[in-house]
Amino acid sequence: MSKIGRFFILGDSYSTFEGYIPEGYESFYVPGGRENSDVTRVEETWWHRLILDDGAELVRNCSYSGTTVCNTGYGGYCPDTSFIGRFDRLVDEGFFEENKVDTIFIFGGTNDAWVPSPVGEVKYGDFTEDDLREALPAFCYLIERMKKAVHGARVVNILNDVVVKHELVAGYREACIHYCVDFVGVGDFDRMDGHPTVLGMKQIADAVMGIF
Repeated sequence: MSKIGRFFILGDSYSTFEGYIPEGYESFYVPGGRENSDVTRVEETWWHRLILDDGAELVRNCSYSGTTVCNTGYGGYCPDTSFIGRFDRLVDEGFFEENKVDTIFIFGGTNDAWVPSPVGEVKYGDFTEDDLREALPAFCYLIERMKKAVHGARVVNILNDVVVKHELVAGYREACIHYCVDFVGVGDFDRMDGHPTVLGMKQIADAVMGIF
């Protein structure tokens, strides 16, 4: 029996694979691979390894390459592509009322660090539009929204904690403790052009499976 069950992913390029994410979303990983990546098959992604190794069932992979958790991205204000924007739309559409989810994986923060988005401070409640433009309060908003919208689901935050700046890592950890969310720091996994290789994907999958 699967320990993960039916799972949902909210992620960035690290979790994409063309043909397995919503139409119109940008993907870094594609069938056959690309010059700057040795990942050529969906079975090599970290999340598909969970399906193969655990028998978990993917409900939806809502991952979009180059996106931030907060509403400040590479092009400025980005509520249409941010993690919080994408999740809010699914909640408003009734997705989680129609689809049972046992585990939610959040795998982001890398682009918030690379943009860089304003860091802000950890905050619990009374979120403003300005808060949602900053990395830490936006992350808190996302977790709080998930807890209310997807009752009973286990929320797991995966973080690229070698690349993401220290103040973000510390803030994410604090928020995860506050909201009783699992935290998986994937460390210095193998990468190419800043992205997980086939080996890196396995290292990430192993780290995730280590908490189940």
